[in-house]
Amino acid sequence: MRQGLFITVEGPEGAGKSTIIQKMADELAEKGIDVMLTREPGGISIAEEIREVILNPKNTAMDERTEALLYAAARRQHLAEKVIPALEKGGIVLCDRFLDSSLAYQGHARGIGMDEVYSINKFAIENTMPDLTLYFDVEPDVGLGRISKHKGREVNRLDLEAIDFHERVREGYFMLLDQFPDRITKIDASRPFDDVYQNAFDIVEKFIAERPVK
Repeated sequence: MRQGLFITVEGPEGAGKSTIIQKMADELAEKGIDVMLTREPGGISIAEEIREVILNPKNTAMDERTEALLYAAARRQHLAEKVIPALEKGGIVLCDRFLDSSLAYQGHARGIGMDEVYSINKFAIENTMPDLTLYFDVEPDVGLGRISKHKGREVNRLDLEAIDFHERVREGYFMLLDQFPDRITKIDASRPFDDVYQNAFDIVEKFIAERPVK
């Protein structure tokens, strides 16, 4: 039985969420909170191998439905092998991306349809949804500009998409914000890093305090 808390972070490319969630996990651990940091696609060996296929810049011929199915497959294995066991033990899972990414990127931006992508993932996730999602919002040109300046960050196949693709991704996230206002909290990620981080950490810390794990 699930007893822990599942917290995810979302956002367009270059929103800074990965750096923030790493610092957040470290600070929560310092406070004595049992927290596990992971990511999608990836987090475990099989899913990391699928990630390499999905994000490899050489795979430009990949069909959008193939892409969506690969994300769902990686998600299933990640959940079964890592996330669900951690939640059953009562821990807090911090995950860099989850289902909302597929809905925004493949469902809306790729034009497959959010309902269609959700149906694929409904089979994969078996009703495992985040308790809280932080959406880090930034204009596409700002986010991509950050990536070009960050030489240590991987440049993947999605980073190389045209600007209109990234604008559709952001539109998709706004649609999800409207659809799931009780679960998803929007954070202005265009501000200085320390301000964004503190905003995000305060939200998560308050959420954990109000919903202690059993």
